[in-house]
Amino acid sequence: GHGLDRVAKALSDADGFATLELDSAIRLRELGITQPILMLEGFFSADEIPVLLDYDLWTSIHDGWQPGALAAAMGDGLSLKNLHCFVKFNTGMNRLGMDEVKGQAAVDLLRMACGIEHITLMTHFSSSDEKGGIDDAMARFKRMTEGADLPVSLSNSAATIDYPEAHGDWVRPGIMLYGATPFADRSARTIGLKPVMRLTSKLIAIQELQPGDGIGYGLSFKAEKPTRVGIVACGYADGYPRIARTGTPVMVEGEMTGTVGRVSMDMLAVDITNIRSARVGSPVELWGDNVPVDEVAKGAGTVGYEMLCALAPRVPVFEVE
Repeated sequence: GHGLDRVAKALSDADGFATLELDSAIRLRELGITQPILMLEGFFSADEIPVLLDYDLWTSIHDGWQPGALAAAMGDGLSLKNLHCFVKFNTGMNRLGMDEVKGQAAVDLLRMACGIEHITLMTHFSSSDEKGGIDDAMARFKRMTEGADLPVSLSNSAATIDYPEAHGDWVRPGIMLYGATPFADRSARTIGLKPVMRLTSKLIAIQELQPGDGIGYGLSFKAEKPTRVGIVACGYADGYPRIARTGTPVMVEGEMTGTVGRVSMDMLAVDITNIRSARVGSPVELWGDNVPVDEVAKGAGTVGYEMLCALAPRVPVFEVE
């Protein structure tokens, strides 16, 4: 949602970068990023291996076919001497990663058949936002990698904050980079995080509802008393969640209020009954410094991560130092 070029500039002093798409990694190199760049899901086909080498990219190894593909590439004459591999072990999340036998076999194959010297061991925590949530995964990881004297990368945002013993050699912060919280019971502000995105708009119309009047598609909200409603130029085509419930927090003219009715493609409605200064043109903050994106996410039954990633390309973006 923030844009690759913009993030690369803002995080230019980072120790390293991680991405999913090969095109994104190449773009980072074109922008002058010289730090390590890790392909978090590795390469998807053997055809991508030469590209990894050409652009000096690190790769995750999470499946048994990948070391074999590297060995075959070496047999075809490619030098893998400088390739850095993050071998991923599955410690319970059951998404990506290998079991103990396959993981150790991958490490051996990378060392012996491929001559790769730079190997880091990696896993991902499924429940690090809970008390004691990494205990089982850590025990599994230690058992699965026993005797391997290699660097490790373990911690996502929640573990980076709560479990310093799991920091290892590389941490992989995600949601905290957006200034949003990885925890359900702690706000971003209480753990020292500041939002790096503000979604703002203006009121473009005002409606005066009488008791019984509804608003929006399906008239899901009906006024029980005289209600002044402001119409905001923002909707789900801009990235605001369509399923946000009535009462989802929003700020108008510096005062907190809530949404009413269903979010439309290009508009949403807010209750401005008690905001006397509200008028057409009044500034609206949908999330940002005053309206935590995590609170908006709760109103939509999702997480701030999804909303921050979903900002639509049509929304104009302005950088603020």
